[in-house]
Amino acid sequence: MEYPEPQLLHTVTDAVATVVIHHPAKRNAMTAAMWRALPPLLDSLAADPGVRALVLTGEGGTFCAGADISTLREEPEEAQGLAVRAEDALAAFPKPTLAAIRGHCVGGGAQLAAACDLRFSEEGALFGVTPAKLGIVYTASSTRRLVSLVGPATAKYLLFSGELIDAERALRTGLVDEVLPEGELAKRVAEFTHVLASRSQLTQAAAKEFATGRTDRDAHWAEQARGSGDTGEGVAAFLERRQPRFTWSVPDRG
Repeated sequence: MEYPEPQLLHTVTDAVATVVIHHPAKRNAMTAAMWRALPPLLDSLAADPGVRALVLTGEGGTFCAGADISTLREEPEEAQGLAVRAEDALAAFPKPTLAAIRGHCVGGGAQLAAACDLRFSEEGALFGVTPAKLGIVYTASSTRRLVSLVGPATAKYLLFSGELIDAERALRTGLVDEVLPEGELAKRVAEFTHVLASRSQLTQAAAKEFATGRTDRDAHWAEQARGSGDTGEGVAAFLERRQPRFTWSVPDRG
């Protein structure tokens, strides 16, 4: 069977961008070119006022089996740097992000999933953080992000062993937020991202920034709120028993 070139595909439907990791020949492993392509793709989607949320998923029945190991043979530090830059770009995306996970979510795939705001998984998915199998030092930023999700004990379990855990354990430890029966993930993701797209981007953007631990931006967000009109619209819509029409959008970072 011939497969197309490894690539990142994307669509925008009903204000939700969907980015698909497409490398089915290697269970959607990320090549160097794919790692490089992700940050500029995210920049373009962040700048699109028609995008209010983003879903990251994998082609077919696998989320992402990690980095394409062949890319680690020659320049492992460079390859790891590419992965971290892509992970950081995803974490910095200014609108809500959700990883929709089926099958294997391992290594670099787990890095990408952890960099999303939320993770919804199908039953039967498997998760693993595997640098110990390759003798790779997991970076401080990636380690902190994992610890913030699952706590130090589970992070050490995953990092020390490289063992895979199932979706139920991932849910129990906080690595994923919801686990759906087989065949129901796409419907649930569509429903939930519709909710996200209907909410105030102002609230979401401020909450996303504050959740990272920033404590120096209260005045900035208070000023944004005063000039946005979102609060007045939200209160009016509540009193009038209608859906609000929020208009604040993330400023262009360019």
